[in-house]
Amino acid sequence: MKLRILTAEFMHETNTFSRIETDQQAFRNRYFLVGAEAIAERGEQNTELAGFLDIGRKYDWQIDHVFSAAAGPSGKVTSAAFSWLSDPIVDAAKTRAYDGILLGLHGAMVPDFCEDGEGELLQRLRAVAGDSIPIAITLDLHANVSRKMCALANIIVSYKTYPHIDMRETARQAGEILQRSLQKEIRPRTIRVGCPMLEEVNGARTDSGPMTDWIRTARQWEQRDDAFAVSINGGFASADIAEVGPTVLVTGEGDMEAHRAFASRLATDIWQHRQDVVNNYLDVTEAATIAATFTSREGPLIIADYADNPGAGSYGDATNLLRALLEAGVSNACFAPLVDGDTVQRLTQHEPGDLVPIRLGGKVDPRFGGAALELQVELVSLSDGHYVGGGAMIGGLHGSFGPTAVVRAGGIEVLITTFAQQMLDLQQLRSFGIEPTAKSVIALKSMQHFRADFEPIAARVIVCDSGALCTPDYKRLEYKNVPRPIFPLDSEFDDPSVSLPN
Repeated sequence: MKLRILTAEFMHETNTFSRIETDQQAFRNRYFLVGAEAIAERGEQNTELAGFLDIGRKYDWQIDHVFSAAAGPSGKVTSAAFSWLSDPIVDAAKTRAYDGILLGLHGAMVPDFCEDGEGELLQRLRAVAGDSIPIAITLDLHANVSRKMCALANIIVSYKTYPHIDMRETARQAGEILQRSLQKEIRPRTIRVGCPMLEEVNGARTDSGPMTDWIRTARQWEQRDDAFAVSINGGFASADIAEVGPTVLVTGEGDMEAHRAFASRLATDIWQHRQDVVNNYLDVTEAATIAATFTSREGPLIIADYADNPGAGSYGDATNLLRALLEAGVSNACFAPLVDGDTVQRLTQHEPGDLVPIRLGGKVDPRFGGAALELQVELVSLSDGHYVGGGAMIGGLHGSFGPTAVVRAGGIEVLITTFAQQMLDLQQLRSFGIEPTAKSVIALKSMQHFRADFEPIAARVIVCDSGALCTPDYKRLEYKNVPRPIFPLDSEFDDPSVSLPN
């Protein structure tokens, strides 16, 4: 008989400082796809679901896929939205006897009733499926991995790339381990070692800095017969929760003390490199000054606003960088996105070519990223905001900014959107008539993912802190629930001999 496997994708990265709650509509705005619909959209792309299906075909599994759902990073997930999505997974496990469960999760979901959304989902699943059925989960590299998650999931495999381009590969690895478990070849469990930090100091970027060596070391340990997956999670600092920060996981069997000692060595190295910052964060005036005089035949200047990255839960409506670029007289430039659905609706009353006075951005919380800009703009185009990705991260996947407008302010084309989404694909400009290779300056709201598709066309990349909600200056945020002392909030935690919690 075929092995029957229950699968689902349920992802959210929760910024607990955000004022915008994550409800059912937030998931629908990004994607909520049931069963066959999810397989049709995501089954052949760089997704966890595609990796699950690859392994299912290889071993002739019967896969029952419940749904694929994700909301853009934002505030806490409402209890109603959490139940709406967790109940079908739990009900499926209750209704039918499955041989195994394979889930694509994020690892940094915080509902409004607890601090650990993934742990809560796994607890509910275990209550109906029992302790004997193996559960495998995949996680984002920026997971805040809890002890409960490690106790309830037999197998945990996290991405090893940032920009994330190995979702399908990660899912295949988890599926292979699950198959061996189902065949009774192995009995894996996962151990965890954490660091007393809000996050790995470079946000876990894997293209530069010490993470490159740590990932290489992790892959070497995975060559052991009793080590099936090593996951180095950078953590997600925008979650004010008790179990925040970097973790090293080993999914294995056999000599678990040896695995723990290995994980502790890696965690200690993460701690000892906590001052080794790769990024040089410019303020917006410095970034604009560089942009105003930038010329190159090799491609545009890319300015990444780390602080207003919707991919980490910022609002996407910060104006400080755009204001500085306009004041510096930057020309032949584009800026994306500026999230302001009200302004888009106002612009729909006009025609392309019209000059329209607008009050743009800075409306959710002007304390972070700047107040609204009063501008006279030329309306260039209006659209429904849909696009299809073409790059390494989201190639072939459909996405939407919601109702969208392109306006020209001075020498800058601005993409104004309704939904907050991080810039990570060239098609997020080209779909709206903006050709990035024709620009001298491209200002993006993104932390690291933009590098996958934008860095190859760039002559230079700089990063800035606009003072928005995802500012790397964590002391501007009011943490109440993280354990103290913790780096970098507490200077007394500079002692390198600090002991690492498990």
